[in-house]
This record gives sequence, C-alpha cells and structure tokens, in this order.
Amino acid sequence: MEAIQTASAYLFSLQGLLLVVLGTVLGITMGAIPGLTGAMLIALTLPLTFNMDPINAFILLISMYVGAVSGGLISATLLRMPGTPASIMTTLDGYPMAKRGRPDRALGLGITASFVGGCISWVFLISLSGPIAHYSTRLGPFDFFSLVLLALVLIASIGGKSMSRAFLSASLGVLASLPGIDKATGNLRMTFGFEELNAGLKLLPVLIGMFAISQVISDLTRLDKQIKVIPLRRTRKMLFSLHDWGIQAVNLLRSSVIGTWVGILPGIGANIGSISAYSAAKSFANPEEKKKFGKGSEVAIVASESANNATIGGALIPLISLGIPGSVIDAILLGGLLIHGLQPGPLLFEQNPDMVYTIMGTMLVSNVLMFLVMLLAVRYIARLALLPRNLLMPVILVFCIIGSFALSTRMFDVWTMILFGLIGFGFEKMKIPLAPFIIGFILAPVAEENLQMGLMASDGSFLPMIQRPVSLIFVITSMALLTIPLYKRFRYGSASN
Repeated sequence: MEAIQTASAYLFSLQGLLLVVLGTVLGITMGAIPGLTGAMLIALTLPLTFNMDPINAFILLISMYVGAVSGGLISATLLRMPGTPASIMTTLDGYPMAKRGRPDRALGLGITASFVGGCISWVFLISLSGPIAHYSTRLGPFDFFSLVLLALVLIASIGGKSMSRAFLSASLGVLASLPGIDKATGNLRMTFGFEELNAGLKLLPVLIGMFAISQVISDLTRLDKQIKVIPLRRTRKMLFSLHDWGIQAVNLLRSSVIGTWVGILPGIGANIGSISAYSAAKSFANPEEKKKFGKGSEVAIVASESANNATIGGALIPLISLGIPGSVIDAILLGGLLIHGLQPGPLLFEQNPDMVYTIMGTMLVSNVLMFLVMLLAVRYIARLALLPRNLLMPVILVFCIIGSFALSTRMFDVWTMILFGLIGFGFEKMKIPLAPFIIGFILAPVAEENLQMGLMASDGSFLPMIQRPVSLIFVITSMALLTIPLYKRFRYGSASN
C-alpha cells in the first residue's frame, strides 16, 4: 500500500502530470509524422533522463510509448502513410474511408478503439504482472536461461516474415554483446585492441544508432517525396454513439485480448497484434461486411487500432515481471531501467515496487490523456506531417550526437552510434528486422550469466536443464518452434518439386 501511495504522489504531483502531458503529446506528435517513430523518440529521450529521478523518468517514457503507438493512426488515415508500423493495417481501411469524405469518422473510430484497447490491456497488466513475478522467484538459473532461449526463438520464428533473417538478426545481436569482460573467467574477449571495448558496447549508442540514425539516413534518401494530406474540416462525428458501442463491443473486446496476448510474446510487436486482430475480425465478419475490408470497413479500423494499443499493456507484463522485453520499445525501456540502476523482473517488485505501480498508473493516465488530446487537437496534429524533412533531420541528428556523447563523454560512443546507424540502415534495405538484433543484444548477457551460474551449481552438467520441469517445457517449446516451420518448409518444398 505504501508503494501505491508513493507512486500516486509522484504521478499526480504537478511535475508528474506535466511529464505525462509532455510525454503523451510528444509521442502522438512523433507517431503522426511518418518516419519519426516512438522507438526513435524514446531512444533520443533516454540520455536526457540521466539526472532525473527514475520514477519521473519513466512517467515521461511510458507516456511517450502510449502516445507514439496511438499517433500513427492520424497519418495512416489522412496520408495513407502509417506513422508507426503498428498502424499499417489501419491504412488499408482508414484512408479509403477518409478519401470518401469521412475522415472524422475514420479517426473517431481509431481513437476510441485505441483508448478501449489500452484500458483492457491495462487490466491484464495489473492482474498478471504480480503473480508472474511472484512465481518467477521460484525459477533457477537454468529455468531463466531456457526462458531467454525461448524468447530468442520466438523472435526468430514469429517476429518476421523470414525466419532465417530474424534468426540472423538475433544472432548478430548476441555477437555484438560479447566484447568486454567474460564474467566467468574475468578475461577480456573480442576487444580487438580497443580499450574502450573493455566494458563492452554501451546500450544507448547502439539503440540510438539502430533506431534513430538509421531512420535519419533512410529519410534523407526520400526528401523529394511529395506528401498530400486529406483535410479534416469537422470533428463533431468522432465520438461513438450508443449504437456504435452495441455493434463494436464484441470486436473491441476480442481484438484487445488478441493484442494483449500477442504483446506478451517477446519481440512480436504491435504490428503483428494489429494484423492478427484484423484477420480475426475479417474471419468473424458476415459476408456483407467482409466485402468492405480494404475499402473502408469500420470493423477493420476498430480491430486494428484496439489491438495495436492493447499490445502496450501486454508487452509491459514480461518486461516488469520477468525482465524480458515484449517489443522494440520495451527493449529500450529495459535499457532505461538498467541505466537507472534498477533490476527488471522479480527483484523490481521486491526492491522498487513504487516503480512498478508508477509504470502501471502512468499507462492508464496517459491512455486517458491520449484520448482527450487526440479528440480535441487531431486537426492540428495532422498538419505536423507537412513539416519539411530537411529541417527536422539535422535537429534529430544533433540530439543523437549529444545523447551518445553525454553517456560517457567520449567520441567512441558517437562513432559506435554512427556505425550501428549504418548497420541498421543496411538491415532495413535487406529487410532484416531490427527488433531481434536489439533484443538479442540485451538478453544475451542475461542468458550467459544464468547459464554460467547453473553450470557452476551443477559442476558443469547440463542435465538440470532437462531435469527441471519448467526448464524442460521451455526447451521443448523452443525446439518445436524451430523445427515445425523447418519441417513444413521442407515437406511442402519437396512436394512442389
């Protein structure tokens, strides 16, 4: 109870409320501008939080998270350009509806669905996080190693269109985490003579490089692209009527639950949650409604937007209860917890329960604020998409350099940032997903540490990994996720020949 009171005091103080407003508005703004993602915003903001109280820092970051996922529907609807990957499915029906002269209706459906999806996933967040964290205290080193292994396999098998590319990305992320001191032996490894690598690659320059610099480079190659916005002249028909609630209630609940559970899976992300809910809505729709999908279906917009916002609460569950990021932004937030000296997972509930309740409370308050801001200011936010890229990019680049340099006041981190920016740009060109790389980079040290602890406790034996029931379940699931897709590909590939 004391932790809840402390979290409430921070969140509902003048400073806390101002941070929620600032974070939510910035998130919506970045989400509404194509090319500027929530991951970029949070990665750039992270260095600015170094001297902040950790609780205030996460009030700001969580608010940005909620706002960024929601803001993408504005450009998806009015520009046919999803502001975030989570809004890709909204583009299919939001833009056709807006083009037919009903942009207010399309935006109203998306904003309300986003609000409802966020609220439903928040209920799951407060209900499941505590029990999962409590149970995880019974897990041993081999159990945690197997859990991280399962997370990495999930990323590779579900997280992208190409399993091989996702697996390659995760493997390279693991490789990038290896330079530095081997905790088991105390010896240096893979430093290549650079003293700056003795402590390994810093997380922040890698994050900023992969998500901000790579996006800047990509946008610089498309400066001449013309943007045409559908004007939004009225906003009176944006609110749901009682009739709308009656028609969409089941769709809202189903899509929000799908989004929440997809969010819990490590490395999957809001875009997959949105696609899954969209597909489910189409499957359950009547024949007349199915014909409207892709042409301006209200059911489709509601399914897509409720699901992508619901993934926020779902993704936060494994982050705070197990220390496993459920999405790219959660991987950055995990880095933020570590930078502020906090240990995510069961220890976060024991040592910093006020942080846990602050994250939960901020998600709800920011979700309500997002709903109000989007309804009242959507016509003005939509105009931000017309800002010239050639003015935005230099400003973002300066913030990237300052953020990386401020970490340890050394140019090595700036060069690291630039290197990983080029790597991220190359990944995008080759259609290699970025999420597996970052999550592999963050989780590899966790897996290595737990494996070493387990081997030390078992005198070098791997048998406990299959002797412990929980670990065995994780290992078997990992093997199934790897082998079943390969078996299907081999079987159907052979049949086609």
